[in-house]
Amino acid sequence: MPATRAARDATGRVGPARFAATKVPQITLLFWVAKLLTTGMGETTWDWFNVAMGQTTALTVTGLALVAALVAQLAMRRYNPWVYWAAVVMVSVFGTAVADTAHNDFGVPYTMSTLVLLIVVGAVFALWYLVEGTLSIHSIYTRRREAFYWAAVLLTFALGTAAGDWTATSLHLGYFPSGIVFLVVFLLPAVAHRWLGLAAVPAFWLSYIVTRPLGASFADFMAGPPSRGGLALGMPPISIVLTVLIVAVVAYFAKTRIDVPRADQSPETIATS
Repeated sequence: MPATRAARDATGRVGPARFAATKVPQITLLFWVAKLLTTGMGETTWDWFNVAMGQTTALTVTGLALVAALVAQLAMRRYNPWVYWAAVVMVSVFGTAVADTAHNDFGVPYTMSTLVLLIVVGAVFALWYLVEGTLSIHSIYTRRREAFYWAAVLLTFALGTAAGDWTATSLHLGYFPSGIVFLVVFLLPAVAHRWLGLAAVPAFWLSYIVTRPLGASFADFMAGPPSRGGLALGMPPISIVLTVLIVAVVAYFAKTRIDVPRADQSPETIATS
């Protein structure tokens, strides 16, 4: 069948023609390391840019960079670690900007933004599942599924930013205690999957959402002011160090290809392995 014609997807439904291969990485321990590094880097980098450039310029620069990164990702026919993680980094930076701007410019309380974003994220996942019949990230074989995926990723980053600020500021926990709370919440889905029978796909997404406030809380702890329990190491140094670590991990991915999904397995098998 020609590539431009409809093709059956992994659930048996008729949909758009598939890509040559799935466009997201295999889930490994280093995937979670890279994800946590990007969440911390996005938090401190936005704060750095916001102060150094001014909010309008920072929003413009990061917004354009996000669009460029997503266009490059959408243009790929298969997973490419450099392009994929560049998109994740820019989603992290811009997702932080969205949540912070809502609070700082429009006075939206962190409690309200967290609740609203939680509802929106839930609605996106519900619509994704209603339309596609799966939320597995290793079923990203069509343009429509990829659109759902990146919409979910962007919104979960914004939700995580608001949630992290809510616990640190509104609940007065500070950065480090917030990080410990989110670390426990991050690990709970894995425990539930291993010993309580929670399915792999919801376990993945529950942990994925929490990576944002988890990474951001510890990054803010290192870079933030002592008034919130921070070490005051500064946003630029922490951003640079985290960026170097991200580049190192992605270079390892590109060299070893350990995060390339196994071609001899179906998307759903890969997602649950």
